[in-house]
Amino acid sequence: MSTSYHLQVVSLDGLEYEGEVQKILLRTIDGDVEILARHTNYCTAIGMGTAKVTMDDGQERKAACIGGMLSVMNGEVRVLPTTWEWSEDIDVERAKAAKAKAEEALKNQQLDKEARIRAEAKLYRALVRIGSSGQDSTYN
Repeated sequence: MSTSYHLQVVSLDGLEYEGEVQKILLRTIDGDVEILARHTNYCTAIGMGTAKVTMDDGQERKAACIGGMLSVMNGEVRVLPTTWEWSEDIDVERAKAAKAKAEEALKNQQLDKEARIRAEAKLYRALVRIGSSGQDSTYN
């Protein structure tokens, strides 16, 4: 029995990955889910978190994965994230600057509800990117 399957990751920026993998672990809106070979057909919305992809050779790669959809259909697994950044491609300094800017905005007691929600989302995205980079274990 095969322990690998075909994974396709297509973000708004284009094809991020296509090939054989052993598994993928990512955050959905209902919690973390791990897809192994022969997984039942499944579809869900993606949350925000670090995706962990175990390649066919056993190597693990991480990516910041934010929003979108996950589909498992007849053995084909497709991840259609809004944002997908492999850990080695994350600009950690830019993410830390975005974190600091969001934290500063959240200190403003005059923020309306909508502005506070946007600032909190920016902060969380920055934390996901920093944590996914593997360069700062504080945010994993």
